Amino acid sequence: MSGVSTHVLDTARGQPARGIRVLLERASEDGSWGRAGAGLTDSNGRIATLLDATGTLQEGAYRLTFYVGDYFEGQEYFYPEISVQFMVQDPAAHYHVPLLLSPYGYTTYRGS
Repeated sequence: MSGVSTHVLDTARGQPARGIRVLLERASEDGSWGRAGAGLTDSNGRIATLLDATGTLQEGAYRLTFYVGDYFEGQEYFYPEISVQFMVQDPAAHYHVPLLLSPYGYTTYRGS
């Protein structure tokens, strides 16, 4: 299965982060970013596929933007949104990009 997925875990609460809006963009040759897909994390903090239904994964630079300000509304937090850029070198592969989140920090990595 090719594509891009994510999983957001709230490490401060020890639970999945549900309801986070995520935007997937792809860099064009001129350096501008164009939408490639979007989603909202489910009750398990997951988005199984971020590519638009008509989209295909291509080689190049991609960016995920996690809009976490809405998630943290009502409490203090530092990052209103988090952008993670990554490279797709094999469009036939699957790219899983998890985010471990707290109000004052985050970690990301290439998952499986």
